[in-house]
Amino acid sequence: ALSDVTIIFNQVGNDTDTTKYAHASDISKSASARKWWLRANQTLQVIKIDDSGFTSLREGKIIDGPDPRCDFELSYFSHPKTKKGYSGVAIYTKEKPKEVFYGMGQKGQKKKLDDEGRLLGIKLKNYTIITGYFPNGGAGPDRLKYKLEFYDAFLKFILKLRKNGEKVIFCGDINTAHEAIDLARPKANEENTGFLPIERAWISKVIKNNFVDTFREFYPDKTDAYTYWDQKTRARDRNVGWRLDYFFADSKIVLKIKNTGILSGYYGSDHCPIWLEIN
Repeated sequence: ALSDVTIIFNQVGNDTDTTKYAHASDISKSASARKWWLRANQTLQVIKIDDSGFTSLREGKIIDGPDPRCDFELSYFSHPKTKKGYSGVAIYTKEKPKEVFYGMGQKGQKKKLDDEGRLLGIKLKNYTIITGYFPNGGAGPDRLKYKLEFYDAFLKFILKLRKNGEKVIFCGDINTAHEAIDLARPKANEENTGFLPIERAWISKVIKNNFVDTFREFYPDKTDAYTYWDQKTRARDRNVGWRLDYFFADSKIVLKIKNTGILSGYYGSDHCPIWLEIN
């Protein structure tokens, strides 16, 4: 199943009704391994987001270039090089990118950080947008180490993009809740991956490097705002969740962002979509 859907759209007039940007039948998030189909009411639907300029998907478990079947003329996919049917990300855009990049361009021993199809980016006229399905550290010490290595490499990567003049927005499943306000039960999870001090410290480092958590920029004190709920315990029924999905933007372009939010009313996955509105 897709872990989440991310939407970026440009403002049209003064309309701030986000319901028009995603139809319920369009953003249920269940996908086959070969097609980014979406399921609603047991009926297969296709991706269709009328007014968004950019949509990204994560954890699609794609294999080799699925049929996008959507109203976006341009679509790009990244899939694992070593483990088929694992992770995977996609981007749909209405603006033709100047450049598309798959991964961070890691070499040598760090090449493994690009092998799981977790990162995809496009350079547009005004922004560089990256979608990422960041590693989960819950499968043992080796995976936590991999996650932290991925984190460190990614921060260096986006800092290099900035140095080269790119205005970076990155979004996706970061797989860590930053502060206690970002999960329902912080005390109970202090020693669990996804809320470990070393994981949270990386997000703090990102922010210290002038990348802004856009949701907290607009809603610094908003509680009970989550993007992930454990399915096995039916945590969503009680809103016992985590905010694991983010939009980060270079501080230089934050004033261009009109609003951002979480579409927690959309079901079909253990994650829900998030969106960003930018001029």
